[in-house]
Order: sequence, then structure tokens, then C-alpha cells
Amino acid sequence: MKVAFYTLGCKVNQYETNGMIQKFEEAGFEVVPFNKKSDVYIINTCTVTSISDRKSRQMLRRAKELNPDGIVVACGCYVQVAKDVVDGIEEIDLSIGTNEKKDIVKIVEDFINDKKKPSTIDDVFHNEDYQEFGNIIFTEKVRAVIKVQDGCDRFCSYCIIPYARGRVRSRDKDNVISEIKQIVKENGIKEVIITGIHVASYGKDFKNGYGLIDLLEEINEIDGLERIRLGSIEPLIISEEFMERLSKLKKYCHHFHLSLQSACNTVLERMNRRYTIEEFMEITDRIRRYYDDAILTTDVIVGFPGETDEEFETTVENLNKIKFYKMHIFKYSQRNGTKAAVMENQVSPEIKEKRSKILIDMSDKFEKEYQKLYIGKTVDVLFEEMEDGFLKGHTANYMMVKSKGKEDYINSIKKVKISGTENAIMEGEII
Repeated sequence: MKVAFYTLGCKVNQYETNGMIQKFEEAGFEVVPFNKKSDVYIINTCTVTSISDRKSRQMLRRAKELNPDGIVVACGCYVQVAKDVVDGIEEIDLSIGTNEKKDIVKIVEDFINDKKKPSTIDDVFHNEDYQEFGNIIFTEKVRAVIKVQDGCDRFCSYCIIPYARGRVRSRDKDNVISEIKQIVKENGIKEVIITGIHVASYGKDFKNGYGLIDLLEEINEIDGLERIRLGSIEPLIISEEFMERLSKLKKYCHHFHLSLQSACNTVLERMNRRYTIEEFMEITDRIRRYYDDAILTTDVIVGFPGETDEEFETTVENLNKIKFYKMHIFKYSQRNGTKAAVMENQVSPEIKEKRSKILIDMSDKFEKEYQKLYIGKTVDVLFEEMEDGFLKGHTANYMMVKSKGKEDYINSIKKVKISGTENAIMEGEII
């Protein structure tokens, strides 16, 4: 039988889709592209914004259009928090929560054999242990996403994700190391991205004091691995001790995606973000003190409930001081079940759109200014793909570079002298 996948959302979802693909292949299924006719369609949903919800519903209906006789399976975060809505989508044959993905092959095969719809959405808050897939060595690109943690205990006032993922659960470090070693050995992967729902909380549920920096130090010792990258990270973990230890890891990539969300203290307080903008700027200064080539990226929400013109102007002023390389701008999206959804003074869509455009233009300006600093410099690039006759890849600090070269160079690190930029991509010549 054929099975097709569509993944929405974060790198954790990407990792879990890879795990499901591997399990279906091991069970004898043929994995085909999502836009092809398939016997089973699995949509790994996201619920971080209302747009994610809508996209999840669209793809579920799209799957049924591709093959009306196919089995459509909705799984993941949107299913977990909106079970009643999902149950009302007639195109869906099976719905599976976030903790049941590891058992998806058995669930689908049982449905094929007896047409019964099992109850497969457990209460995530009843789960105290990390749900282990086993070693996942399937990866679509030259870098591998490694999930080390699940759940979040922060409960930011705008965020539904703790209700979709549950409390913090950390993965056994021996399983993490074993998986990376196998991926490096069998797939020749040179770079891994360490990710989780709230990766800075890794080890919080352990009793031995072992944390994220301890794990990174062990990963750094794996033979054959050349790059370690962190996914989005909570800024408060970046203490002086953390940076001192991190800076000694030769394989660590100098890119930090720090989730800011607002650069105004009164908004941060309403968001329940647990730091001030002054503390955040101390953290960015600390990173740049240790790495003069560090690239900082972030997420910013505009139009949070009650955000005044003055608060937004404060955010703009402080963002101009920090100067991120790139900012991902999100218009605040009401999520039922969160504190922010019932706050007074919801901001109009028109104001959100206006503020979003201001910050997107600012982000584009920062990116262009930073890239100009690299013209004439030589950088190390891990090439990932060939597109339109050009090799494309990333520097260690996650700047996109393209260059003419041999397709054999894919999954290898080459020195490139930067000559210019085009459409936010740096161009250069392999030397």
C-alpha cells in the first residue's frame, strides 16, 4: 500500500513525520509524494496560529480530493486541542493525538483490517514520560533534526502549545547520542539541529542536574559530526556559564534563534514572558561578546491585546538597538483556551497589518545591511541542494549562500568567497 505525508508547523513536527515515515517503510508501505494518489494520507497538523488551523483543515480536505477512497489521517497538535472540530470534518477517517504518533502504523493497519475508529487522543497532561520513537535515521536533507524534548511549562498567555503537548518531558541522553551516531554513520550526515517544544527545558525533569549544555558537550564529541545547531531557544538559559561552556564547543554553529515576541516590557508582562527587554538585551550582548560572527534571529508578535501605539513604538525603538539579522513577524492570533483570548482591547486586523509591515521592512533592512558586511569575505558553506544550476547551502551562522559548482559537492563543506547578494541570498565562488 501507498502512504503520503504532509507536515505543517515546527521542526518537532518534521522530526516526528520522519519517524512515522520510517515506521511505515519498515512495515512495507511505499511512501509517495503528497500530491500523488495514495491509499493513506497522513497530515501532521499544527495549531500555533489560526492560520495553521485553517491550513491543517485545507490539507485534510485536499487529501480526500486526491483520492476519495483513500484513508485520511489527521494527527498532532490541532487534533489534540480541537478534537470536536476535527471530528466534524467529514473527510477525516482517523484522528490521532500528539502522543500516539509512535503507534500510528498499528492504528492505521487496525483501521484497514476492521474499519474501527479507536480512541486515539489521550490527555497530554497525564503523560509524565518522553514518548520514544526509537532511533530515527530517515532524513530528507543533508542535515538531521533531532528531537530531545517535548512539552512546555511556561504557559505564555497567547500560546496554546502546552495544551497540545503537555508538560516538559526530556529524552534519555543515551538515546539522543545513539541516534546521532547512527545517522552520522549510516547517512553521512554532517549537521544536526537539536530541537524540542521548549528545548531550553531539556533535563528539567531529570533528578541528576543534567541539562542542555551537558547534552551539547556530549554531542560535540561524536566522531564524523561537523556541525551542531540549536533550534529556537528560550533566552533565559543563556547565562554566563552557559556561554562560557558553549563557546568551547568547536562544532557549535553561531546562530541563535531567540524567541522575543515583544520588545516592550508592559507587553512582555501581559504575555507572561518572564524577562524584561533590558535582560534580553544583556543576553544578546553576552552572545556577541563570545561570538563576533553570531547571527541572531527572532519571532515578534504584533497586535497583542492592548498593544498601544506607544508600546509598539517602544518595540520598534528597541529592535533598532538589538538589530537582529532576521525577524519572523506574526500578527497576534486568538487561541481559544488561552488567557490572551479573553483580554480586553483586542487590536484590529488593520492595525496588526500596518505594524506587521513596519517590522517586516525593518527585518529586510537588517538582513541586507548584515549581508553587505560579508562581501569579499570567505565563509564555510555546507551545500544542501542543486537548484537552477546553482549549489545552495548555509554558513555555520545560517546565512544562505549559492555558488556554481559540482553536484558532487552536496553534503560537503566548501570555502566560498562572497561577491554579492541577490534576493536575500549571498552569492560567491568556491575557492
